[in-house]
Amino acid sequence: MDIFAAVVTLFLIMDPLGNIPPFLSVLKAVPLERRRRVLLREIGFAYLILLGFLFLGGYILQFLRLEQATIGIAGGIVLFLIALRMIFPGEGGVFGDTLEGEPFIVPLAIPLLTGPSTLAALLLLQRTSPSQTGSLLVALTIAWALSGCILLASTFLYRVLRERGLVAVERLMGMLLVMVAVQMLMNGVSEFLKH
Repeated sequence: MDIFAAVVTLFLIMDPLGNIPPFLSVLKAVPLERRRRVLLREIGFAYLILLGFLFLGGYILQFLRLEQATIGIAGGIVLFLIALRMIFPGEGGVFGDTLEGEPFIVPLAIPLLTGPSTLAALLLLQRTSPSQTGSLLVALTIAWALSGCILLASTFLYRVLRERGLVAVERLMGMLLVMVAVQMLMNGVSEFLKH
């Protein structure tokens, strides 16, 4: 497994730049002095969830009797739909009405930072290289750390890039994710056809 490719794939799927507006929207109800602590906590929860999936996801798949082709096809479809939403966003916010109070795990850790497409990609990467869990752990940690740093700097980045800059970056990331999704889907279909 190429660690760099895994880092880029996971980073693109986590989409920290595209998550800046929803993160700021959810955090605007949190007092300014607590935002950094809340953000650190949510980023930490996301990492724990990712680690849990990395080490226990294979057992869950075995229990559910899911094949690698199924993961590839399902992950590709989910990722493709998310990428399309990044390129062609719908009306209104990601969550509709703004949540009141301080967020706890949902919606920041799950589904924004650790969404279904991230978990599917992680499972797929692990299933394609089961003997390289250490390399995948390194790639996951790097992608998570980069995403976390970007989200911790979200207020500054929002001031620098503004809404239009963030939208442009998110659409570019969406285009890259479409290609990753199509590749995942094609790999899943070819794996299915082999069997």
